[in-house]
Amino acid sequence: MIFRKALASPQAGLVLVIVLLGVILTLFAGTHVDQRTGLPVNNFLNTYTLIQTATDASFFAIMAVGATIVIVSGGIDLSVGSVYALAGVTTAMVLRSMGSGNPLIMVLVAFAVAAGIGLACGAINGALVVGLGVHPFIITLGTMWIVRGIAFVASNAESILLPNVLTHVAKASLGFGDALYPVPMLVMLLVAVLGSIYLTRTVHGRHVFAVGGNPEASRFSGVPIGRVKLRVYVLSGLTAGIAAFMGASFYGSASCADATGYELYVIASAVVGGASLAGGKGSAVSALLGALLIVLIRQSIRTLHFDQNYEWIIIGCAIIIAVVLDQASARLTARRLAAKA
Repeated sequence: MIFRKALASPQAGLVLVIVLLGVILTLFAGTHVDQRTGLPVNNFLNTYTLIQTATDASFFAIMAVGATIVIVSGGIDLSVGSVYALAGVTTAMVLRSMGSGNPLIMVLVAFAVAAGIGLACGAINGALVVGLGVHPFIITLGTMWIVRGIAFVASNAESILLPNVLTHVAKASLGFGDALYPVPMLVMLLVAVLGSIYLTRTVHGRHVFAVGGNPEASRFSGVPIGRVKLRVYVLSGLTAGIAAFMGASFYGSASCADATGYELYVIASAVVGGASLAGGKGSAVSALLGALLIVLIRQSIRTLHFDQNYEWIIIGCAIIIAVVLDQASARLTARRLAAKA
């Protein structure tokens, strides 16, 4: 019974693809000898590679959760990468002006600044979408350039170092051993869980699905559409700020060029995870799985020694296939419902 429910879940297909890709990588990755134990270790199926793969996915997977909430509402947010850059640069500049201080205070200030910038940018996006009535694609395309331009001007196009205390937090081993940094992965999982709870267990989450699925019916039902749309962009900005805090802390620096092109990975993660660009369908957990799948595709290209110039082609094909399969699944479900009726 539990197995059937698991197979019927929206994430079952993604999990099976990820497992299949993991098996292929395990079989063809080869082995190396561990210098400490002298035992052969698979080049893919080992703790270091698995955590590193999750870490690579975490920074845009966190943003993908927020972007998925926007997509479920029927909108889109192209500015997440630029918000990431501005939040990181602003955080680095504030900490540089503070100089040295209490480590805990500096970490809290860094998080507050990054999250605050993300919230502010998300609120501006939402206010423009609701207030101007212009399609969110156009609004967020414009703010994408504006926000990155502000980051460029504010930082003078320089890479700004962050205090080591933040790197120590982001790269804390938590008992996993040297060179293993699970903090970004754990933050990614936490954000995905919170995003899933918000979408599936709260009234606000049900409003998001209602607005994305049928805005006219939602309006007549008394759902505050304007507030729902404003809220989802604020959440998207917040996740971009959290990702910027983790990314800048992990790498120890921030610049206006950070997260360039991340909006493509973020939207791809949501779409591959089953989110419908028409609105009304999506999952925070599926967005995380979509991000992991994209990173595994990139990992496969490197591990199997394919030409890395084909990376974008393969990811693009994966997006198209995911959308086609999603539409085919939706038609099949509609036919079954019609037959039962």
